[in-house]
Amino acid sequence: MSETPLVDREDQDGLAILSLNRPEALNALSPNLFVALRAHLESLRDATDEIGCVILCGRGRSFSAGNDLKAIQAGERPPSAHFQAETLEIIERLPQPVIAAVQGHCYTGALELAIACDLMIAAESARFSDTHGKWGMSPTWGMSQRLPRRVGLLAAREMMFSGRVVGGSEAASIGLANRAVPEEELMPAAIEMARSFLENSWHTLRMDKALINGGLDRPLDQGLAWEREVSPGSGPDTAERLKNFGK
Repeated sequence: MSETPLVDREDQDGLAILSLNRPEALNALSPNLFVALRAHLESLRDATDEIGCVILCGRGRSFSAGNDLKAIQAGERPPSAHFQAETLEIIERLPQPVIAAVQGHCYTGALELAIACDLMIAAESARFSDTHGKWGMSPTWGMSQRLPRRVGLLAAREMMFSGRVVGGSEAASIGLANRAVPEEELMPAAIEMARSFLENSWHTLRMDKALINGGLDRPLDQGLAWEREVSPGSGPDTAERLKNFGK
C-alpha cells in the first residue's frame, strides 16, 4: 500500500492544483513536505505547454499552521540550509501564475509561502499572522521583503511587530488577498480566477509574470527600458487570435 503523498497534484485542462496534504497536522510545513512541494514545482516549471496556471491550497480546515517545529525537533532536516526559502523563490519565478487559496490558519512560514504566490483568494475564515516574535525568531523565508511589497510598509510593519491575527476580510482590504469569500466558495472562486487567465494567451501570462517580477527588481526608469528590451511583443498565438477576433 503506497504512502499518502504530502503534496497532491491534480491537473484539470491546463490548470494544476497542488494541495498540501497533512490535514491531521494542519498542513504544518515539515522539511519532507517541502521536498515533495519542490519536486512538483520543478515538474511544473518544465510543463508550460501542458499547464498554464497553478493553484496552491491546503486540505482540511487550514491552509497551513506554519513551520513544523515538532518535525524539526524529531530530527527532520531539509536537504540544504536554505531549501525552504529557495523553494519559495521557485514559486515566485515559476513561469505560470500561481494562486494561493487560503482557509483557516496561515501563520508565519505558511504566510511566507502564500505571499510567494502571485495572487490569493482568502476564505473569510482565514487567519493570517506572523508569529516570529512570539518565538524570538527572525524571518529567513522572505517575510521582511515580500510582505511590505504586498501590503505596504506600514501594514507590514504592524503585522510583523505585533504578531496580531488578520482575518480574511481584512486581508482583502489591505491587499494581502485579492478577495475574501465564504469558505465553501473558496476553491470555486480560485478555479474561476484561474480559468479566466487560461482563456487568454499562455504566452502572455508567462511574459506578464516575468516582466512584472523583473521590473520589481529595478528602479522605474530601468524597468521601463528593460521591458522594451526583453518583451517580445507579439507571441506565437498572436496571428491566430487576431484572425479569430470578432468571430
